[in-house]
Amino acid sequence: MSRIGGKNFDVNLGDLLVHVESCTLDITDNTAVAQSGGVPNGHVDGDVAASGEMEFDTSNFNLLIEAARTAGSFRELEPFDSVFFAKAGEEELRIEAFGCKLKVSSLLSIDPKGGEKSKHKVPFDVTSPDFIRINGVPYLAAKEIEGLR
Repeated sequence: MSRIGGKNFDVNLGDLLVHVESCTLDITDNTAVAQSGGVPNGHVDGDVAASGEMEFDTSNFNLLIEAARTAGSFRELEPFDSVFFAKAGEEELRIEAFGCKLKVSSLLSIDPKGGEKSKHKVPFDVTSPDFIRINGVPYLAAKEIEGLR
């Protein structure tokens, strides 16, 4: 039976299809236990955030450079929606992150011994109230984002 692995993922950054060497996407959900007299008594919803990091080889990083050139600069790149999709056999996973704003962090890492491709790290923050969807299921409730668009 075939299972989803890192090789199965296609990554779309807006309209751009890229190959990533590695990628992370983390959600911070500050929902907490409510207490009454020091005893757990339900929960309170907390704030949320999501961020991640993509690592590109130089040929895929050049695709991002061209998008930045068209925008005028890296900082002028508008936030875009990202789709991370994988299918292996009957298994399928689609993660959508909305309003991803890129930042370049590790622009260059040179190893004089060679033997490995040059890689470039690009962190991003999720900035849209649409936030994250996992196989089409939104992470946030509709009432949480009502009036934010």
